[in-house]
Amino acid sequence: MRDPLGRRRLRLGMVGGGQGALIGAIHRLACRMDGHYELVAGCFASTPERSRSSADAIGVSAERAYGSFAEMAEQERCRHDGIDVVVIVTSNDLHFPVAKAFVEAGIHVLCDKPMTMSVAEARELAAQVERSGVVFVLTHNYTSYPMVRAARALVADGRLGVLRVVQAEYPQDWLSTPLESAGQKQALWRTDPARSGPGGAVADIGTHAMNLATFVTGLRLEAVAADVHTFVDGRRLDDNVHVLLRFGSGVRGMLWASQVAPGTTNGIRLRVFGDAAGLEWAQENADRLYLNPLGQARQILERGRASGPAADRLSRVPPGCPEGFVEGFANLYDDAAELIWAKIEGRAPDSDAALLPTVQDGLEGMKFVEAVIASGRNGSYWTGLDR
Repeated sequence: MRDPLGRRRLRLGMVGGGQGALIGAIHRLACRMDGHYELVAGCFASTPERSRSSADAIGVSAERAYGSFAEMAEQERCRHDGIDVVVIVTSNDLHFPVAKAFVEAGIHVLCDKPMTMSVAEARELAAQVERSGVVFVLTHNYTSYPMVRAARALVADGRLGVLRVVQAEYPQDWLSTPLESAGQKQALWRTDPARSGPGGAVADIGTHAMNLATFVTGLRLEAVAADVHTFVDGRRLDDNVHVLLRFGSGVRGMLWASQVAPGTTNGIRLRVFGDAAGLEWAQENADRLYLNPLGQARQILERGRASGPAADRLSRVPPGCPEGFVEGFANLYDDAAELIWAKIEGRAPDSDAALLPTVQDGLEGMKFVEAVIASGRNGSYWTGLDR
């Protein structure tokens, strides 16, 4: 089958994301939106039987429904029609070994966040990706929202002046009760240190807020001072963090990530302030970006209406029609296809596609998680990300 540009479709594999997995279904929707991919193989579950059952429901042939990711990486590497790229949508504990197996097989990788369970694993994976030359994309999908790209362009163009303050937050309420005690699948693994890693809310959603802040501002986070807390009795990982931030160039900030904030659902929000203006963006009103020049009336920038070329490039539906979560993933897949085809064809990729989060962003995310946890355990002392 051909993609819209007349090339064969990229052969995609999936690890995780079988029947009943929300994020797997979203990835399958997103990868189909622009016609660049064909899902042809997968290890969709932790047992061969469940993997084959999911493959049948998804429309993947039984021949390419694998019982383990290691088998899948080896078999697909050897096939003449093997997969070009794999997407990893498993619990956190599997991100590193799965990614490592496919990078070693020379297969391009899209991986959910957080990238690994530790900084040590992240460093090892980053070095391996550099040696192999494969495309590695971390699925921080919020960076692919049109008005987030518009915000980044405003900062880069100097519209805010000299940056001073960055405020990021990501509140949810779904873990306000001990949902894991009731056996809820997502709650079970996200609150289990063996499967989620050392961080709870800080790793699950705090990494998104941190990545959004650094993506829009272009700044690197250097140090944190954190209050890390668990409110729900018996829970083994944090469910609320407040973090002071120090960026390069003297910029200061704060980050709040919580999964115990009743009345919030998916409230990732970013505010950036310079000496000339401030801006504000919230995912739950994703088509609007607020620009606040010092001493002037607030400006509302709407997607599709004077939002600029950076936003227009990623816009998919007419102004006034809400656009967001699935489309953000689709934009990520679209740009990933450009990076992969550039590798295959031996050319430089579209520079805008190269804005996608990379393995280095995954490394910075794990440095953030470990620094926040270390600070929280040591009296909220300032802790460097490169300590």
